[in-house]
Amino acid sequence: MIFALTSHGIDEVIFHVANALLVPVLILALVALALVIFELGSFVIELRGRRRRRFATLSTATERARSALIAGDRSGAEAALIGISQSRAMAGTLSFIVAHARTEESDHEINKALADFDFASQRRLDRTRLLVRAGPALGLMGTLIPLSPALTGLANGDTAALSSNLRVAFSVTVVGLLVGAVAFGLSLSRDNMYGQDLSDLEYVAAMLNDPRPTPETK
Repeated sequence: MIFALTSHGIDEVIFHVANALLVPVLILALVALALVIFELGSFVIELRGRRRRRFATLSTATERARSALIAGDRSGAEAALIGISQSRAMAGTLSFIVAHARTEESDHEINKALADFDFASQRRLDRTRLLVRAGPALGLMGTLIPLSPALTGLANGDTAALSSNLRVAFSVTVVGLLVGAVAFGLSLSRDNMYGQDLSDLEYVAAMLNDPRPTPETK
């Protein structure tokens, strides 16, 4: 008997806690939707500002920068690489590479700059990666919480309460799945773009630090 009363009390507490979470969950679902729309707009702007990649363009620009560096013209080397930059972060890293290439500590400094670029890219991706998990989780919570009062309404013959709670449940489910799907697509696309940026930077760094002379200086 004591166990039954205790169990019933715990059930009541959990029920009230779950019901109290409904409004915060709905608010968070709307916030997540707003964030994913913002991220989608940012991605479109970012995509429009990017140039079409061609290895021939990258190779030619890097060779010009390398020749300028060998001649001691660092400003010329930086100017030669302007056309391959895909973002501000990439442009800043390229400038750092040019400023430190072919110096005594160039390997360590450039490797640190590349690692920092990759870390910044991963932090940028963390926003949408969080939404990939948070969107469906909020959708599931927003689905399950109204089901209890919906079932209570069904048992009491209150079809209005049943209809209202089911509408909330299914609507939040759709919003959560939409947030997760869009965020997943953004994360995949950005991961590919930033990975290619890092690959280009590593190529430039390796070529600029290459001790072999250019064909013109052989």
